[in-house]
Amino acid sequence: MRLFARDFGIARLAGAFLALFLCLSGSALADEKFDTQPLTIVTKGGKSHAFTVELAVTPRQREQGLMNRRAMADDKGMLFAFGETRQVFMWMKNTYIPLDMLFIAKDGKVRAIKESAEPLSEAIIDSQGPVDYVLELNGGTVKRLGIRAGNRVQNELMDKLRKAQ
Repeated sequence: MRLFARDFGIARLAGAFLALFLCLSGSALADEKFDTQPLTIVTKGGKSHAFTVELAVTPRQREQGLMNRRAMADDKGMLFAFGETRQVFMWMKNTYIPLDMLFIAKDGKVRAIKESAEPLSEAIIDSQGPVDYVLELNGGTVKRLGIRAGNRVQNELMDKLRKAQ
């Protein structure tokens, strides 16, 4: 009987630790889901570059972003929509892949670019002025495709939000 009581106590303790682990890692177990849409970047020379982007539109989606991802296809990305024009500050905490960040105004024009942001860095990346969107692509994409400030980004969500405002 004494052995059973001790074993039961250990089982309860193990259960408590498991419950604590699940609570602490709950955000990893309950990753946000993202809708996707096509997105096109048109350079000043008229060249179009097509991507499929995940949409980060809720506070939880924007908080999670591309954290904990180990890879992303060359034609993929993530579009952060803030629902207002404002100064934006990003970071690379828990993000394992280098990213190019395009800071985009309401009219779809790229206002500023941060190339190859350092993975896992907690350094603040400033939009350098008010913007409505941030597009994250694999590091090196901006250079490879010749994307520059002033280029235009086209996307259904951006068009819809522009018309609604």
